[in-house]
Amino acid sequence: MKEQQESSQDTLEAVQKDNELVVFNDEVNTFDHVINTLIRVCKHSSEQAQQCTLIIHFNGKCTVKTGPLDKLKPQCQGILDAGIQAEIV
Repeated sequence: MKEQQESSQDTLEAVQKDNELVVFNDEVNTFDHVINTLIRVCKHSSEQAQQCTLIIHFNGKCTVKTGPLDKLKPQCQGILDAGIQAEIV
C-alpha cells in the first residue's frame, strides 16, 4: 500500500510541476519597454507587468509566467525578440 501511495505522490508532483518563464534585468531596456512587452507577449495587466518589472529591476530576475513548455516557448521567444533576456527553467 505504501508503494502505491508513493507512486501516486510522484505522479501528482510530476503533473503539478510547471516550467517557469524568467526575465532578467539588464542595463539596456527601459521600464516602459519591459512593461509593454509583458503586456503584449504574456497578456499581463498593466499592474502585473509593472510589478514584475520592479521585481526584475531590484532582484535581477522574475518569473513572469508558469505553465507547460509548449505554452511558454512562444512567449519566451517574443520576449527575446523584443531584446529582453529571458529563459525557461
